[in-house]
Amino acid sequence: MSTTTAPQPRPFRLALIQMGGITTDKAKNLAHAKDLILKASKPEAGEKPGIVVLPECFNSPYGHVHFPNYAEKIGFMGRDAYDVAKSESESVQMLSAAAKEAGIWLIGGSIPERAEDGHLYNTSTIYSPSGDLVAIHRKVHLFDIDIPGKITFKESTTLTGGSQLTHVDTDYGRVGIGICYDVRFPEMAMIAARNGCIAMVYPGAFNLTTGPLHWELLQRARAVDNLIYVSMCSPARDMTAEYHAWGHSTIVDPMGAVIATTGHEEAILYADIDPNRITEARAGIPVTIQRRFDVYPDVSA
Repeated sequence: MSTTTAPQPRPFRLALIQMGGITTDKAKNLAHAKDLILKASKPEAGEKPGIVVLPECFNSPYGHVHFPNYAEKIGFMGRDAYDVAKSESESVQMLSAAAKEAGIWLIGGSIPERAEDGHLYNTSTIYSPSGDLVAIHRKVHLFDIDIPGKITFKESTTLTGGSQLTHVDTDYGRVGIGICYDVRFPEMAMIAARNGCIAMVYPGAFNLTTGPLHWELLQRARAVDNLIYVSMCSPARDMTAEYHAWGHSTIVDPMGAVIATTGHEEAILYADIDPNRITEARAGIPVTIQRRFDVYPDVSA
């Protein structure tokens, strides 16, 4: 989490890649993801996006039984410059090369990560337009649910939850990163907004039970709570896979309006992010200066 002053925000175009065709062949998944990143960076109409996002677990099938088999060592320390050329992660090398070739900020969805201590994490990697790995986010809240007769899933069978929040300073402003289930915990977005983030971006993979119930609702809630932009980027739905993703990648503006969304097939969607909309929303509904921290605690303090 950044402790410095947030950079001055400026308008940009955001692109979400709802990637389909994810198979058990990691090399094919990585090649397909790179093709989609380059395609997203050259839209048929409109401006080139400044930030491009991939979905959760884009390099492997989604499931706790798969995480150990697809996990990669990243070795990002944060405080030290990261040498991508020496990285043991083939996914990091591909994402870095794609960000550099496309000349965009890239939020690389997430991949299973094997840490030096042997723990496994669900990890998003973030890249600058020069291809530098500038940050990682390890999914903080693990997807452990049991809805009788519908779905039972327990990420903690193989994964460990991350212990840090992630705010990335880009050329367009500060952006908060979460992964999927993280969106259910409003504290993360509150802290991000109060630390200068203009948007929360969540690579995610809701299912056919929770997706229709809460996917859009949670994004709109986090946006209205904090008067910021919120987006979630899902894989495309594959009914032949073990896990059936909801799809419907979405971008929501600071007033809670859905400004871009799609169905469940593979797609690339775009939306223009205008920081002035945040200023206008907060001027009209000034909750950011009306909070009563004499009555309740400030979770960002």
